[in-house]
Order: sequence, then C-alpha cells, then structure tokens
Amino acid sequence: MSTIEMTAADFEQTITENGIVLVDFWASWCGPCRRFAPIFAAASDQHTDIVFAKVDTEAEQGLAAAAGITSIPTLMAFKEGALVFSQPGALPAHALEQVIAAVRDLDMVKARAEAAARGDARSA
Repeated sequence: MSTIEMTAADFEQTITENGIVLVDFWASWCGPCRRFAPIFAAASDQHTDIVFAKVDTEAEQGLAAAAGITSIPTLMAFKEGALVFSQPGALPAHALEQVIAAVRDLDMVKARAEAAARGDARSA
C-alpha cells in the first residue's frame, strides 16, 4: 500500500477503521523529515496490511496541535484505534522495522487493561 495523505477530516476515521496505522507528522522544510520520507515509503511498500499516513504539519496545524506535536518528524502508531507509540525524530529503517514488529506483537487486551489500571484513558 502506498502512503496516504491524512487530514483532520479523515484522521479519526482512518485510525479507528484500520488495525494498525502509522502516522508521520512532517513538514516540507524539515531536513530530517525529508530523510525519513523514503524510509517510511519503503516500509509502506513492504507492509501492505498496515496503513501508512503522512500529516503535513504546515497544512494541518490544528491536527498537529491536537496531536501534541512539538517536534518533527514525529511517528505515531495506532493499533485498534489506540495510540501505542509516539516518538519524535527520524528513525533509521531497522528502528522503524522494530517499531512495526512491536506494534504487531502488542497484546491489546493486556495493553488496555494496563492503561485502565493506570487510569490512562488516552492510550491503549
């Protein structure tokens, strides 16, 4: 699957209607964002069962603010509609593959129980 452009209008629907969604928050003027883009695109081609989405923080300032983006690039991973990973900085390909593997292996029943025990309604 190729990478999709995500906006505030389709953000919620995309993350809730797909099993795993990786979101790259970026801007065209950001050097690390430009270096991460081909890594993200290559992973998108390899993992066709995952939705890979990009949010242009310049065009979608409200969405970036709502997501708490303070540094770009920032990668967020959602599984079954829950935020399970968020990290600023451009990842090398092997690190992105580790994130993908960890998200795939994450037991959401256990993660949601742990989040509930912490009183954390935002994650898992």
